[in-house]
Amino acid sequence: ADGGRNLSLDSIPMGLPMSDPTAWTTAMNNLGMAPMGMTGQPLLPDFDPALGMMTGIPPINPMMPGLGIVPPPIPPDMPAVKEIIHCKSCTLFPPNPHLPPPATRERPPGCKTVFVGGLPENGTEQIIMEVFEQCGEVIAIRKSKKNFCHIRFAEEFMVDKALYLSGYRIRLGSSTDKKDTGRLHVDFAQARDDLYEWECKQRMLAREERHRRRLEEERFRPPSPPPVVHYSDHECSVVAEKLKDDTKFLEAIQTLLTWIERGEVNRRTANNFYSMIQSANSHVRRLVNEKAAHEKEMEEAKEKFKLALSGILVQFEQIVAVYHSASKQKAWDHFTKAQRKNISVWCKQAEEIRNIHNDELMGIRREEEMEMSDEEIEDPSEMKETEESALVSQVEALKEENDSLRWQLDAYRNEVELLKQEQGKASRDDDTTKEQQMKLLQQALQGMQKHLLKVQDEYKKREAELEKVREDKLKIETLLENLKEQESSTSRVCACSQEKECPVEKTLSNSPVKSEREVLLVGIISTFLHVHPFGASIEYICSYLQRLDSKICTAEVEVLMTRLQNTFRQELSGVGASLEKRWKFCGFDGLKMT
Repeated sequence: ADGGRNLSLDSIPMGLPMSDPTAWTTAMNNLGMAPMGMTGQPLLPDFDPALGMMTGIPPINPMMPGLGIVPPPIPPDMPAVKEIIHCKSCTLFPPNPHLPPPATRERPPGCKTVFVGGLPENGTEQIIMEVFEQCGEVIAIRKSKKNFCHIRFAEEFMVDKALYLSGYRIRLGSSTDKKDTGRLHVDFAQARDDLYEWECKQRMLAREERHRRRLEEERFRPPSPPPVVHYSDHECSVVAEKLKDDTKFLEAIQTLLTWIERGEVNRRTANNFYSMIQSANSHVRRLVNEKAAHEKEMEEAKEKFKLALSGILVQFEQIVAVYHSASKQKAWDHFTKAQRKNISVWCKQAEEIRNIHNDELMGIRREEEMEMSDEEIEDPSEMKETEESALVSQVEALKEENDSLRWQLDAYRNEVELLKQEQGKASRDDDTTKEQQMKLLQQALQGMQKHLLKVQDEYKKREAELEKVREDKLKIETLLENLKEQESSTSRVCACSQEKECPVEKTLSNSPVKSEREVLLVGIISTFLHVHPFGASIEYICSYLQRLDSKICTAEVEVLMTRLQNTFRQELSGVGASLEKRWKFCGFDGLKMT
């Protein structure tokens, strides 16, 4: 044996005689562990919460100690070459490499103690320390008289190094006596100290993990809302001023709601709360105006969308026209087959997209026409509806006045009761003045009660009038339906009679209107000018018509209106530079003249 050589692991010299200085390093590499010093430094001291143990050790269930832990297996493709290890007092011979690895029990949690069996009968603690201190720092050795012992290391990874020596044959010195030889069997041992230290470490890591999670939850927890101040006269005045400000209204209304829900309203503070509620009610009109402004913006956005959609549709029409012109024989013969195929595919895609946009635009126009027709149907009953709405508004105003009078009456009653309570505490000198105040208050109450009775009578009268108006409205609606049915029947009869009297071709040839499109234009222009009794310029009329059909031009409309002199009349309005030509509807006068 070469006793002068030292084993070098992690650049730390060790005074152990060996036949091969790199034997211990080769053994550790064959076991699947990186070479490391013998001072007991841990591999990876980081804690993994998902595993619940130190990294590098397979996961276990902490509630079932001793289960689920096995030593890391050696990869089958790596040859397990074990060599002779020479120590000062003994020599370790490796086992037969063709034999299976020695069996071990399941690894207990936090295991730092190993069982070593098969020791020589003449083996001492010094020899055992000499062999196993190469694996790491040894804390204690408990040797038995029956050739086995228990060795406790400082760290858990040292146990894996000690298991590597399982199966080695040990020989003390150069003796061949049976008492000086043995076969080592190293296995995991279950010790209370190991389990206790492991549980303490797990509890500490669990506490740290809970603390870390609690800090994260507090960091991501949303802030609590600010506390609402308690009611006082000063705070009431502050909230009342905030309620009048639009920017601070939301904060003030939340404070007011909290006070009312807490039950701060009583006889003494009822008037203050009523004034705050009244100031909150004054914001209703502002909110309604804001809503109307938003609705107006939405209508403008709809109009912009419709105009943009019509512009896109015009561009699609031009693209499709380009495809159709390219598909004609004059240009089609000059293209290749691939180019013709691409042009036909592009043309189909463009036509499909154009049809989709056209349907969408037509749907928007149909909706507008439906809305316009609904408004025209509702025109005959607008007068009745306005009267009814006026009566309803009057009734609502009377209701509000009635409620306000009741609230004032309650306030006066509260004041009277407060005066009665203060009357017993006050001195007798103030009796006369309080009696006068009581009389004045009683007179005021009597006047308020009389006024309240008058308002109630008016309210009943208005309700009766409202019921009468509703009955009249129902009668008018039935009459309108009957008239519509009669008009439809008479129109059918007139149409039949006209067909019998003269053919359609003669009437069309003799009339100034030459097509059905011109008839529709005449009807739309008539309704437009009927709404504008003071007339309208030709540009204004054409801008209205171009919303319905973008292909209508000003010259066509002006020629059509000049042909119908009995229906439309052109007049000059204004003076000097403001002179303007306006068209008016004179169909009723023309009907009398013809």
